[in-house]
Amino acid sequence: MDTLLQFLGMILHIDKSLGVFIQHYGAWVYAVLFLIVFCETGLVVFPFLPGDSLLFIGGAFAASHAMDLSALIVLLLVAAVLGNTVNYLIGRAIGPKVFDTNIPVLERFLDRAALQKTHNFYEHHGGKTIVIARFVPVVRTFAPFVAGASSMNHTRFQFFNILGALVWVLLLVLLGYFFGNIPFIRQYLNVIVLVGIGAAVVPIALGALWKLTRRRSKA
Repeated sequence: MDTLLQFLGMILHIDKSLGVFIQHYGAWVYAVLFLIVFCETGLVVFPFLPGDSLLFIGGAFAASHAMDLSALIVLLLVAAVLGNTVNYLIGRAIGPKVFDTNIPVLERFLDRAALQKTHNFYEHHGGKTIVIARFVPVVRTFAPFVAGASSMNHTRFQFFNILGALVWVLLLVLLGYFFGNIPFIRQYLNVIVLVGIGAAVVPIALGALWKLTRRRSKA
């Protein structure tokens, strides 16, 4: 029992215990990393699993030849794309049915107008949302579900799903590969990622606010 709990603890905190896991389980680490990334991006009940830090640390271990860089990147790309796809399909199957229900108890908590607004938002800005959400913990888990629930076009979703996975996996794994052994970057990885996202999001938000202000002034 203690061994099982220790193993589960190692899985939940594998971004901090990856070296120990590789020593004990060898090539099984690839399967575990695949499952973690798939579950975090594909199942809304696992937003707490490590994402950014896991990719970064994986790249750092690849730099020390403890893992194969090409195999790591391919597996993580497949897991990220497949996870988002499953999450999207679940949202597409469940979301509309939930919002169309006539169950009185649920009627109090469901807002069909909000669903329509979400659908319109994803039609106009969904692509940027899917890509940027890759770098935001928790949001990364829920974004594809909401995209599916709001009936975002499947082809459009897959384009930005793949694009987002490529940017997310390549950027963080290669960052870990080249800089993972620098203590400052390893310690402040989440801050660095958030600053980068802020640099991308703030101009978009300011542009949207400027358009909204001009539209209201004309009205």
